[in-house]
Amino acid sequence: MPSFDIVSKVDLQTLDNAINTVKKEITNRYDFKGSHVEIDLNKKDMLLKIEVESDMKLSQVLDVLISRTMRQGLEASIYDQSKEAYQSGKVYKKEIPIRNGIKQEDAKKIIKLIKDSGLKVQAAIMDDIVRVTGKKIDDLQDVIHKCREANLGIPLQYINMKA
Repeated sequence: MPSFDIVSKVDLQTLDNAINTVKKEITNRYDFKGSHVEIDLNKKDMLLKIEVESDMKLSQVLDVLISRTMRQGLEASIYDQSKEAYQSGKVYKKEIPIRNGIKQEDAKKIIKLIKDSGLKVQAAIMDDIVRVTGKKIDDLQDVIHKCREANLGIPLQYINMKA
């Protein structure tokens, strides 16, 4: 029976390359000469910490970060920017969690979307993976299409397609 997996994984090496590119670009930019900018990726906790002098510089760093990340082939939605920046002394700090893996509530949204589509497929949650099985590969491709159209706010990849 044909099946595939829906996952949300971030390639750490690609993310690290994107962040190193951002650091290099920020140090070479004229408007950041002599200003305090610190960008740190904690790979274990999947957390990106940014420290800058002003709110305006923080938004510029975030713009560069997103454009470089997308240029590396990662989606901008891997950054959970729901937390606001806060001021600590003379610097602004922002902690951005990296979305890696599908959370339980997101997996339930995906399964509801699949069931509401009316396609003859079965979807099951397996840890941080949603496995979709069906009799026809065309139905599975329709599921992929529906998930891409839905804009769920998390980056999704479709792997292990088995006919």
